[in-house]
Amino acid sequence: MPRTNFSSTTASPVASSPRDLPQPGGLCAVHQPNFLPRLTTLAKLFAADYWIVLDDVQFTRRDYQHRARLADLGDPARHQWLTLPTHLPQGRSTLIRDAVIAEPERTRRRTAGMLRQHYGASPHWPALAQALDPVLDAFTTGRTAAAAETSSRVLLDLLGWKGKILTSSRLPSRPGRSQRLADLATATGARSYLCGTGGMGYLDQTPFAVQGIDVTPFRPPTCNIWASGRRISALWALAALGPDAMAARLRALAADHAVLQPAA
Repeated sequence: MPRTNFSSTTASPVASSPRDLPQPGGLCAVHQPNFLPRLTTLAKLFAADYWIVLDDVQFTRRDYQHRARLADLGDPARHQWLTLPTHLPQGRSTLIRDAVIAEPERTRRRTAGMLRQHYGASPHWPALAQALDPVLDAFTTGRTAAAAETSSRVLLDLLGWKGKILTSSRLPSRPGRSQRLADLATATGARSYLCGTGGMGYLDQTPFAVQGIDVTPFRPPTCNIWASGRRISALWALAALGPDAMAARLRALAADHAVLQPAA
């Protein structure tokens, strides 16, 4: 079935340029920027060929856009919240991209201290600390979303991810939750939209079918390191196992057709 042409949809001239879009045919994930994302979130992004950063939806304080659970290195059942104090200039209607870090320098120092406290004893800490430097540097932008997106970027880079990152606010799409996600996936030329288990509860697959895009539920394991993967930051797994071992597990998961099976 031919795909809808969005040439009449308002979008950034830069974003709508064909040379900025990836080659078609892969898996697409759309997800808000999460600060030091959970293992299941990072695994979903790793399995995708394209990650569209959903930056132009409402900021939610109860979500993971400005906070992460840091688990103790020796006991992942014990964890502590690391929260970036965030100011919303437009109140509750503030978009993720417009949220502001309160006291960026103080927050940077506190974050660096907590990360070292939790994972400094890991033999993999030197590599992790070096990878996390750009995250701490991103605090100088004063933007919560910049720090959150950078944290996901550097972890994906550390794991050897070869995908491409785009931004929702710079791509054409129409209103409606499911319609918009389908339009964003269409902009990448994706053959399939990779959807978390939470999203499968509300997603209307019709707009995707119209565009000829499969919807693929992402169902990670629930045992061993994955038992707490929906709660704690992926930093724990990286510190406990190391980037190379963790990358091998994520590659195996991404290649598991039982996990990445298009919905009926």
